[in-house]
Amino acid sequence: MTGETPRGASASTGEAAIWHDVECGAYAADLRVWDELADRCGDPILELGAGTGRLAIHLARRGHRVIGLDHDPELIAAQRERAAGLPVTPLLADARGFELPEPVALALAPMQLLQMLADRAERLACLDSIAAQLLPGGRLAAAMVEGMPEPEEGEPLLPDVREVDGWVYSSLPLEATVGPEHIVVHRLRQRVSPSGELTDIPDQVTICTLTADELEAEAAAVGLVPIERLYIDPTADHVGSTVVVLGEEA
Repeated sequence: MTGETPRGASASTGEAAIWHDVECGAYAADLRVWDELADRCGDPILELGAGTGRLAIHLARRGHRVIGLDHDPELIAAQRERAAGLPVTPLLADARGFELPEPVALALAPMQLLQMLADRAERLACLDSIAAQLLPGGRLAAAMVEGMPEPEEGEPLLPDVREVDGWVYSSLPLEATVGPEHIVVHRLRQRVSPSGELTDIPDQVTICTLTADELEAEAAAVGLVPIERLYIDPTADHVGSTVVVLGEEA
């Protein structure tokens, strides 16, 4: 353990923003799907769980007008800093119940956002908020993991690493524990100070087990019906995802 405390000069170098960047910032396998939907559906676009702005800023740079919603004030501060000059509106709010500044043509829930909510009741609250604030003909697209692949023999996984102001941050996926109701992903975060002191920080993320069929059935309770399913290919570091696209009943 180290007695040193990392200090950031801005919101973008705060601890929450750094870990978000380490574990999510480099992911790009899903961008093709979101680009296609954004170009097809138009603006404005809502991103749920937008964090520091990985996707929201990407879409804004392509000319779209985006609302980036997240419940973490540190991540919203970093998103606001990074999106300066772009058509991004950072919104500090809870995905389980929120009010938007305007209705949206497309709502995106990337990175298994809906599965990170605690249970069906929380998902329904989120879906209801979205359904109430979609423009006519609007769409919700949610990325889901429907199961974890069996681990393959071969080269061990390498940690995600980022250096910030002389500090080195790394995050190594250790294992995924699959149960009947939840998948728990265990990671080891490590932080190395400029003087070489190492801090180990065990971390885990819990997501609900949920199939595309089950999500579509839940969405029907708030008047959203299946439109199509799209797919995000797996990478060496990430499992593939099913994207469930929903819209209002005719």
